Amino acid sequence: MIEVRALRYDYPGRRALDEVTFALPERSITALVGPNGAGKTTLLRCIAALDEPYSGNITVGGIDTQRSPRSVHRLTGFLPDHFGLYGELTARQCLVFAARAHRVRAAEVDARIEEIAAAFGIESWLGRPAGSLSRGQRQRLAMAQAIVHRPRVLLLDEPASGLDPEARHTAAALIRQLGAEGMTVLVSSHILAELETYCSAMLVLSEGRVIEHRALDAPSSKLRRIVVSLRVAAPETDARLPVSEALSWRRRD
Repeated sequence: MIEVRALRYDYPGRRALDEVTFALPERSITALVGPNGAGKTTLLRCIAALDEPYSGNITVGGIDTQRSPRSVHRLTGFLPDHFGLYGELTARQCLVFAARAHRVRAAEVDARIEEIAAAFGIESWLGRPAGSLSRGQRQRLAMAQAIVHRPRVLLLDEPASGLDPEARHTAAALIRQLGAEGMTVLVSSHILAELETYCSAMLVLSEGRVIEHRALDAPSSKLRRIVVSLRVAAPETDARLPVSEALSWRRRD
């Protein structure tokens, strides 16, 4: 469903993605993990056809992201780490706008919104401006907005950030349900214990490169037991850190 080949992306003076290559099958739920600055958000934006890579190729459902970005947008739901909501619109208006922008038929919009609002427990504040909602409420609204058009691929950048434990449990259950219904999900998160409950595979990035890509069906493949090699603060010293520690580590210049 998602194929990435020799992907490179450069910021001024820094390479964010360096020859990234992998493929994700249909109906899979993959955890995208790595330390801060590893290139996770850049990779998600490239797959969503929002950023154009320096070189390499990405296809989503067989569609080239650079040749047909609008077709990829209709096929994909994307939750950015900054939510992507219009604060002056009500929650309902945000969902209507997202649905119509993704060409959901006008006759189907209201039913789709009621369905998704019930799934996320946001019915009681659909009439409130998005900008007046709490962080956790805006996060739930943004997740609902990302899937209101029933995409085949869902890209989530820190979906549990700002959610209370009950809301995180609800979001995890919904992600499992979406995967069971055939959606392909790639989710970036630092909450490894929750990723383990619904992910079928994991993809580890470090310094813009894929250093691990494997299934999580075996007990030995538990996310928190996987060891990532990172160069830490002391020059010329390699330390092997559990992912749970590596993800909280910030590189010092």
